[in-house]
Amino acid sequence: MISERDNIKTNSLSAWILAARPKTLTGAIVPVMIGTAWAWKMGGAENFRFLPALLCFLFAFLMQIDSNFINDYFDCVKGSDDKETRLGPKRACTEGWITLPAMRKGLFVTSLLASLVGLPLVFYGGWQMVLVGAACVLFAFLYTTFFSYLGLGDVLVLVFFGIIPVTFTTYVILPSTLQGVYPEVIMTSIACGLVIDTLLIVNNYRDRDNDKKSGKMTLIVRIGAKKAEKLYNFLGLLAIIFTIQGRISPDNNGWKAYVIPLIIYIPYILLHTKTQRYMVQIKQGRELNKVLALTARNILIYGILTTIVIIVS
Repeated sequence: MISERDNIKTNSLSAWILAARPKTLTGAIVPVMIGTAWAWKMGGAENFRFLPALLCFLFAFLMQIDSNFINDYFDCVKGSDDKETRLGPKRACTEGWITLPAMRKGLFVTSLLASLVGLPLVFYGGWQMVLVGAACVLFAFLYTTFFSYLGLGDVLVLVFFGIIPVTFTTYVILPSTLQGVYPEVIMTSIACGLVIDTLLIVNNYRDRDNDKKSGKMTLIVRIGAKKAEKLYNFLGLLAIIFTIQGRISPDNNGWKAYVIPLIIYIPYILLHTKTQRYMVQIKQGRELNKVLALTARNILIYGILTTIVIIVS
C-alpha cells in the first residue's frame, strides 16, 4: 500500500494514486449503490439494466477523482495548501509529487473520460443526461474555486453526492416504462447526501482555524466548533429518519416498517455516535484525520445497510 511517507517520485504512478485520494471514493460509490438498489427493487431482475448501472459507477468514480485533482491543483495555485500549516493529508501539487502542468493535463483527462463514460447514458435516460453530466463537471470546478469559500460546499454535497446520483442512477437503470420521479427515492437521496456531508464537516472542522485565516468561510467557520460537533451527529441520525421514512407507503405503514429498518441501522448509529465522541475528544489537529477515515468507513456501512433495507425490508 502506498503511503505519504514513501519516497514519491515526481509525476509517478504512486503520485497519481495518492492524488486520486482512494479513501474518498466511498463518497462516489455509495450514492450509486443506493440508486442501483432502488432500480432493482422497483423494476425487478427482469427489468434491471446492467450497462447503465456500470456506467453510473464508472462516471461517479471518475468524477470523484476529477474533483480531487481540481481541488489539489487550485488550492495549490491559490496558496490554500501550506506544507507547514496543513493538517489534512498531504496534497500532490503542494508536495511537488505532481507538477502543476501535469496536474492540468490530469484533470483535463479525467474530465474528458468522465464525459465520455457518461455520454452513453443519453440512450437510457434521454438528452437531459447531457445537462446532468455537464452540471457535474462544471460544479466540480466551481466547488473548489468559488462555493467552498462561501460556506456553500455542504449544499453542493447534498445535491451532487445525494440527490443527483441516487435519483438519476435509479432513473437510467429502469426501463422507460418505469422511469419517473419517486418520492421514496428522493427521500433516500437526501439522506445519502446528509451522511456524506459528515465527511466534509470533519474535514472543515479540522481545518477551521487555517480556513478562517485564509478567508475561506466554510459552514464550520461560520457556526463554530461546538455547533459543528452537534451538526455532525445530527446529520447522521437525521439521515436514518429520512431513509426509513422513504421506505414507508400507505401499504406498509405498520410498526414493522419502522422497527425492522431501525434494527438494521443499529451498527451505523453506534459507529456514527462513537466517531462523533472521538471527534469531540480530539478537538483539533492532525489526529482528526483518523476521524475522517472512520467517517468514510461509516458512510460505506450506511450505503451497504441502506441497500439491504431497500431490497429486503
